[in-house]
Amino acid sequence: MHDSLINHHAFLTILCMGLVTYLTRISGYLLLRNKNYPRLIRVLEILPGCVMISLVAPIFVTGKLSDFIAAILTILTAMRFSFLVTLIVGIGSAGILRHFLPMVLH
Repeated sequence: MHDSLINHHAFLTILCMGLVTYLTRISGYLLLRNKNYPRLIRVLEILPGCVMISLVAPIFVTGKLSDFIAAILTILTAMRFSFLVTLIVGIGSAGILRHFLPMVLH
């Protein structure tokens, strides 16, 4: 069990974050499906961004150079490109940098 590639705590954390993200999306739909509250709708539209910030913010305090560089690349990509491109750059750069900068990670 200790040689598993997937850390059970990380897997549970990712699963819970996905569930929370899904619940925020579906609850907005259920609450507003027949109502017109423009201000509340705007707040619900930016909630997933808040969830993403909560995922990204800990990277800046870990002290890992590879994660810090990947976060900077992701932010720069997000300023110019769509969410999908940003996601691909973020995940790709984190994986590549963690592979090539293993001494800095630990």
